Amino acid sequence: MHFFNATSNEKYENRTKGFRSYFLTLSGGPRIKLMQMDSVLISAADVYPQFTGLAHIAFSVGSELKVDQMAATFIVNGYEVLDGPRWTGDGYYECVALDPEWNRVT
Repeated sequence: MHFFNATSNEKYENRTKGFRSYFLTLSGGPRIKLMQMDSVLISAADVYPQFTGLAHIAFSVGSELKVDQMAATFIVNGYEVLDGPRWTGDGYYECVALDPEWNRVT
């Protein structure tokens, strides 16, 4: 963190899902989310389980309504919505979809 003058929030943990995360906030506002999940595998033989490495890319669209609209747009255009729209345990309203290369877009 000290190389980029980043600050960290307190660790978020969901023990039911075996999930832990931190947000690193850089000067100017960009944030990086570091995540660890007990069920995340090391091999990428299947697109549905999550793996080590780049897990997903997230965008802020501005409102709960816009997230709902994005989810509907993904579905209408043939993209698979894996989760949501929903509120996460750490306070975010999100939808998780697969892009054409099976990356998770949140």
